[in-house]
Amino acid sequence: MSAPAFPCRACGSVRTEEILSLGSTPLANALVASEDLAKPEETFPLDLVLCRDCSLLQITETVPPEKLFSHYLYFSSFSDTMVRHADTLATRLIAEEKLGAGSLAGEIASNDGYLLQHYKRQGVPVLGVEPAENVAKVAIEERGVDTLCAFFGKEVGEKLAAEGKRADVIHGNNVLAHVADLNGVVAGLSAWVKDTGIVVIEAPYLKDFLDHVEFDTVYHEHLCYFSFTTLAALFEKHGLFLHDVERIAIHGGSIRIFGSRVGTRPRTERAAALLAEEAAWGVKDRPAYDRFAENVITLKRELRALIADLRSQGKTVAAYGASAKGATLLNYCGIDHTQLDFAADRSTYKQGRHMPGVHVPIVAPEMLLEKQPDYTLLLTWNFAEEILKQQQDYRDRGGKFIVPVPLPKIV
Repeated sequence: MSAPAFPCRACGSVRTEEILSLGSTPLANALVASEDLAKPEETFPLDLVLCRDCSLLQITETVPPEKLFSHYLYFSSFSDTMVRHADTLATRLIAEEKLGAGSLAGEIASNDGYLLQHYKRQGVPVLGVEPAENVAKVAIEERGVDTLCAFFGKEVGEKLAAEGKRADVIHGNNVLAHVADLNGVVAGLSAWVKDTGIVVIEAPYLKDFLDHVEFDTVYHEHLCYFSFTTLAALFEKHGLFLHDVERIAIHGGSIRIFGSRVGTRPRTERAAALLAEEAAWGVKDRPAYDRFAENVITLKRELRALIADLRSQGKTVAAYGASAKGATLLNYCGIDHTQLDFAADRSTYKQGRHMPGVHVPIVAPEMLLEKQPDYTLLLTWNFAEEILKQQQDYRDRGGKFIVPVPLPKIV
């Protein structure tokens, strides 16, 4: 007897079909301390399925959020790109929505205050909701960003509304993909936002994910991969109309959606055009997804061959960016500490630990110049421009980077 179909996280349909299996892997951010290297690591299946009804691409495993996020090692402020991105967006929305001292800017999964600090600096009251205690502490103590330590959902949104803390603008950057209860989170947003307010959500975009073979963004924290078609239907179920959308370059290609109370703002031409474009390329049909799966297998084969060839020539190879996507890529491709000397990373919270599964040691970026490996695999390719510029000295001394997606290339 075959296993029952996986029910879609957005619409509940059981018309879901497997697209790709990445095997059973450790949690991407479960970094390993040196004293624990000999201990077995917990692993979980990493399988992608497509909902043929609402087009949501999603993984089937739901790891308890407490295991993933209660103590978190990703701090957005370590990325200069993310901080600049947040500043630009906050400044723009303050002007467009005419926000001031009597307004409230909110953010779910507000991390270390990297975004809300820009509203606060310009005199707009802020409130973040962040589940990781260690990260919320940094937001409060280092940036003065008022932060509620909680997992956001329907109950939290309703509680904030009942306390008279409804928001004029609510942000959610790279968070919606992380939640199992999509309907609960969107219902919470609908409760928290003022009737005249807007909800602004950023998420990696499905079409870019497929076209650029961004399979390494699949890990247990990322449950879902969104099209505009999926999001428009999901939000409308909860009284929010997606009136506008922008495609942005960050994180390998994302969309920024703008939601408002149904009937308050008209849908823009570009939003209507994107819905039509998705229907045209077959967002609910298999061919585009089957091509993606084939491309992932090709990438794996070519990257493994490239690393093996360089090592056979006696070349030294390291990595840059001990990221979650890097953990997925290395574990799926079977590239470990025997092939990579180290992974350099700016985050002091990660240095001294080892990447999960593959046990590549994590060191400070200065080690690139100290050790001067011949080649460095760029695991955080979504910040390639920023990192290549930061590491110009390494490159000037002959070091080369390997960018792994959509196909491995040396730069």
